[in-house]
Amino acid sequence: MARAGTAKAVHEEAEPAGGGESTVTVIVAALANLGIALAKAVAGVISGSSAMLSEAAHSVADTVTEVLLLASLKRSARPADEDHPLGHGPERYIWALLAAVATFVGGAVFSLYDGIHTLAEGEELGDPLVSYVVLALAFLLEGYSLRTGLRQARGEARRFKVPFGRYLRRTPDTAVKAVVLEDTAALAGLVLAAGGLLGGQLTGSGVWDGAASLCIGALLLYVAWVLGRSNAEFLIGRPLPRGVRDRIREELLAVEHIEAVMELTTLVQGPREALVAAKIDFRDVATAAQIEWACEQAEQRLRETVPAVRRVYLDPTPGFAQRRSEGLNPWP
Repeated sequence: MARAGTAKAVHEEAEPAGGGESTVTVIVAALANLGIALAKAVAGVISGSSAMLSEAAHSVADTVTEVLLLASLKRSARPADEDHPLGHGPERYIWALLAAVATFVGGAVFSLYDGIHTLAEGEELGDPLVSYVVLALAFLLEGYSLRTGLRQARGEARRFKVPFGRYLRRTPDTAVKAVVLEDTAALAGLVLAAGGLLGGQLTGSGVWDGAASLCIGALLLYVAWVLGRSNAEFLIGRPLPRGVRDRIREELLAVEHIEAVMELTTLVQGPREALVAAKIDFRDVATAAQIEWACEQAEQRLRETVPAVRRVYLDPTPGFAQRRSEGLNPWP
């Protein structure tokens, strides 16, 4: 196999500079969630609100999630070595998947259990004033954390020239995606908890609080499922988007001495790291030196067109099989 490309860093825009921004985003979210979790727990005990306790569990789960995301960012940034020739990029998805599990176990399961227990056994409501104050402060802190995540996500969407919604659905930077989704769910959970408190205060019934806890649990289930599915897709192996693959094929065919791209394989290895491998049919009259030159030209063109491409592997492959399958003379 003729190899074009190495594991070294390439153009500056392809460097994981956004990794530092992602780290700041995650740290801001972690600090906010840790303080909020403690305040919610105290308020939940004082008021006797199951929704507040569910929100405390939610914030604890979010804090654990941010710690796991920080681990994913640090460990995946390690350079390639002899034992890991393709680098450690995919490791971020393992830790991010564990973070989604933490959201499910630490937040959703507790919230659902507490809601069911409250509906079945009832509860004695205390003074909700402390809970309202904590919810208001939590809303401000969660809003600031969400603002940080949205700023980064929107900046990345503009850089890649894609709509924000599509970027958030397809981005390989699952750390930022987790912060945005979890903070959005946190704000919605705060509104639900406030509604449960208000309903219980007005009616004197704990049903409202239990229902709010169940809704918070269902919301966390959805977030955990979305994040778990996203990270699982990258662990299994997700290719570059179809439009990018088409551009890669066009760039390869534009190189002199390349006649056809027999097979093209792409693999996303991180937010700014992708691998390209292709079986190439070179001109039959091309010399070894011309094939080497064509490989270098192809590598340069691909990296200029798609800066995230870090490794390019080209395999000179005769086009005999394709010509036979098309009913053509394999020896033109």
